[in-house]
Amino acid sequence: MYEWFRAIHIIAVIAWMAGLLIYPRLLVYRLEAQGDERFEAAMDKAGASTRKIILNPTMGLTWLMGLALIGSNWQFYVTQPWFWGKIVLVLGLSGFHGYLMGIGRKVSAGERPIEPKKLRMLNEIPMIIAIFAVILVVVQPFG
Repeated sequence: MYEWFRAIHIIAVIAWMAGLLIYPRLLVYRLEAQGDERFEAAMDKAGASTRKIILNPTMGLTWLMGLALIGSNWQFYVTQPWFWGKIVLVLGLSGFHGYLMGIGRKVSAGERPIEPKKLRMLNEIPMIIAIFAVILVVVQPFG
């Protein structure tokens, strides 16, 4: 089952990352469309779909399969320094996910909790975290 857990985990991570990379952009478009009710509605719908169909389910599946991987080989993982680094990064990415969900709710309610320029800069965070996580797992610089 380990290989199945790993395959599903990787697929879920790819989908989660795709959602984390597109969702802030949808929020930027929504913020910049202020006053254009049709475009605002379209971006609200796209954002809601991204949250419900991609982001939340794939984050849950990523965690579920990750925990299954850990549980099936705990003796190995617990001794690996790279593993603990990855856990910290995944917790950070999960926190970022929650932060984006909060911003999205406020934007959909017509608020402007963040400037589009700042949101564009924050949009780079998931990719930076992904780069470090992949390096930790594949290269294992501390292992």
